[in-house]
Amino acid sequence: TTALISLGSLLLLVCDGGRALPEPQACGVVPEAWRFDCYPERGVVVTRELCEARNCCFIPASSSPPALGRNGVPWCFYPPGFPSYSLVSVNATDLGQTGTLVKTVKTYYPKDILTLQLGLLYETDNRLRVRITDPSESRFEVPIAVPKATEKASSPAYSVELSNEPFGIIVKRTSTGAVLLNTTVAPLFYCDQFLQLSSSLSSQYIYGLGEHRSSFLHDIHWNTLTMWARDVATSSLLPDHDSILYPLTNLYGVHPFYLAMDEGGTGTAHGFFLLNSNAMDVVLQPGPAITWRTIGGILDFYVFLGPDPTSVIGQYLEVVGYPAMPVYWALGYHLCRWGYGSSNATWDVVKNMRNYGIPQDVQWNDIDYMDRSLDFTFDPTAFSTLPDMVKDLHSHGQRYVMMLDPGISSVQPEGGYWPYDEGLRRGVFINHTDGSTLIGKVWPGLTAFPDFSDDVTHEWWYDNLKRFHDKVPFDGLWIDMNEPSSFVDGSTVGCPDTELENPPYTPGETHTHLSHLTSSHYNMHSLYGLLEAKASCPEAYVRKRAFVISRSTFPSQGQYSGHWLGDNRSHWKDMYTSIAGMLTFNLLGVPLVGADICGFSEQTEEELCVRWTQLGAFYPFTRNHNSIDQKPQDPPAFSPAARSAMKQSLLLRSSLFPLLYTLFHRAHTHGHTVARPLLFEFPKDVRTYGIDRQFLWGKSLMVTPVLDPGVDYVVGYFPQGLWYDYYTGDSIRSKGEELRLKAPLEHINLHLREGAVIPTQRPNTTLFVSSGQPLHLVSSLSEDGSAGGELFWDDGESIDTFETDQYAHVVFTVVKVPGSTNTITFTSSLPIASYITVETASFYGVKMEPTRVMVNSHDAAFTYRANQVRLGVRSQRLSVF
Repeated sequence: TTALISLGSLLLLVCDGGRALPEPQACGVVPEAWRFDCYPERGVVVTRELCEARNCCFIPASSSPPALGRNGVPWCFYPPGFPSYSLVSVNATDLGQTGTLVKTVKTYYPKDILTLQLGLLYETDNRLRVRITDPSESRFEVPIAVPKATEKASSPAYSVELSNEPFGIIVKRTSTGAVLLNTTVAPLFYCDQFLQLSSSLSSQYIYGLGEHRSSFLHDIHWNTLTMWARDVATSSLLPDHDSILYPLTNLYGVHPFYLAMDEGGTGTAHGFFLLNSNAMDVVLQPGPAITWRTIGGILDFYVFLGPDPTSVIGQYLEVVGYPAMPVYWALGYHLCRWGYGSSNATWDVVKNMRNYGIPQDVQWNDIDYMDRSLDFTFDPTAFSTLPDMVKDLHSHGQRYVMMLDPGISSVQPEGGYWPYDEGLRRGVFINHTDGSTLIGKVWPGLTAFPDFSDDVTHEWWYDNLKRFHDKVPFDGLWIDMNEPSSFVDGSTVGCPDTELENPPYTPGETHTHLSHLTSSHYNMHSLYGLLEAKASCPEAYVRKRAFVISRSTFPSQGQYSGHWLGDNRSHWKDMYTSIAGMLTFNLLGVPLVGADICGFSEQTEEELCVRWTQLGAFYPFTRNHNSIDQKPQDPPAFSPAARSAMKQSLLLRSSLFPLLYTLFHRAHTHGHTVARPLLFEFPKDVRTYGIDRQFLWGKSLMVTPVLDPGVDYVVGYFPQGLWYDYYTGDSIRSKGEELRLKAPLEHINLHLREGAVIPTQRPNTTLFVSSGQPLHLVSSLSEDGSAGGELFWDDGESIDTFETDQYAHVVFTVVKVPGSTNTITFTSSLPIASYITVETASFYGVKMEPTRVMVNSHDAAFTYRANQVRLGVRSQRLSVF
């Protein structure tokens, strides 16, 4: 579809002072969209002299120089024929192929590795793994468990072609011939601290590549995405630091995975995952093409063939791990703020919520509950009643979550602070190269940082948690500042002037050194949040499923924690971008995700908070949280009308808990998304590819929130088919079109897709109460009168209930009985467990008023209004005539 310029093309050279320079005519044939940057260093004004010193083409483009304009068409780019590796041998193996790559010309980066080993592993029919390594010396590899194939795929959905000179890999989809990967488009670099791999992309539709604030669909027009875990917002709270809460900055987590839709609206998709934890830049350009630029490790990547988006995500999670099944109360409403000031003030907020009958499952405290910001302590004066408050929460079926930062104060009197004293004794802290403890600075002042890559540290961390749990029986953990963040660069004594601190190329959107407001620990840095989450799972001392929410994340994080999207602002734009963040993390295998409802920093407004609460009721993880010195923004803090609107949104969420819980079961067992982009269900509808103002819960419930101020309507896109208003059952038959919907302040639009049965329940103020309520089943009938759905149910908190068969799984079907066009039968595939009862059912799409409704051959009372039948039922089988 677009001209690909292979670097194997003929190149004429001219001499200039002894250097071999590309012939101008050869440079001129490279289209702007396919120019791969030869001088990617930031902060450099790239001149012709600098460029030609690298034997690259220099042609000023129509845009400003990238070094000045941040991103744009590179003025200095690789010419056809730029030296790369050659494939000199290939041999078959039990799992695929192995080969040897050789390069004879060194690059302009130091320590070229001139001989490489290629490994092609045909692991499954839909998963290809490629490893490019140094055969002479071991290099760092990411220490997460991945599956080990034992036999070669028998019928792969992909074909692999190898280019010998220059070396390149071309992966095609066998069913269509579509090219999914073509690395011949630019030279391969493999130096000690600079590895670069480029490829064509199958289309412009690229998703994933977290964590950044951006739209759900990435812009491929010269878009550089840096991956290096970093606390962005903290710098805006410190003196002499500008606020840098702007889009595309590298944020708290690192996820080098993308999902791509294939060209042409075929509905097929594939994925790519680079298993590398070093600092990197990922460059998208309009070829379309992508460049991976990392400063360490190896090139170890996977291609997932799908063929649909849901299958791609499932295949990715087969590699990094399916997310954990959350404890039931994790799906309730959480309330927090930085700056309650005391346990009594916190307790008053909880009591206020109860008095107004507003659902709340979990109360949190930020760092101000601690004694002088010291981990594993609580303020003996201001928070003296904290244990009593937690006891009261438990007596009302509510839970308590506390914050922990990884930084451990290093300046308390010897013998006066067990976490640091014991940590020193066991040797759990990160050290300088001379063996002394590395000291940074966080909220308690000077701090040491635990080395969570060491099992000894996990044991020490557990002991600290157990000791504190004996005093304050918390139910879950909020682990913050775990990029890790520090208020000084590197350490209090800086960092040594070495090649690890000053690599030849430094990725990054905003700063020129890796240790800015953190510490570099070159290979392991971006794994810190994952490793802390693994150490923090409190199953051993609470004897229930863990609840951990982490700020920093890495692939496989969903097995150990959820994620909140970090510091945001009380802005309408921040509410909008939270949808993209939520959808992206569902792709990345962390479905328990949400943003700070109403905004964390700056003062919220009542209308914004109402609309955000409505949207937040459909985050998989729902928490209202704001900053110190801001006015309260819990629901009782607002006017009666606003409070009522928020209450109704949270009751609505509570009523949908059976559906949400079942969706998390699907995520846990099959790697499905919970909050789902429309394109996943309508992959052949190109109009859905860029939608991030709407989303689905599962396959069938579409959410269309209001994201703009001062309006009483919202425009939503309805893919082709039959849709039903969730509240009324009114139907919409769409051809694939945008529709204007009424949206008064107290209303969020929900629509059910045809063919669904969703289980709901009578809501209450806690899920502990409401989860025991009878079910109400809502069926949205297709034209042929059919529908289907499911319910997963267990005790909500025991570990591994699915794996040990301690659960009920009910499949609901609505079908027309043969021989009658007006009879609908409702069944379940398994006997409903004794603690599950169905009280009522609604059917949307019943075109004529029934004359009779029967439940197990007995007449039942029902009501009918315009397209909808509602009836009472205390059985699993019913018929409508």
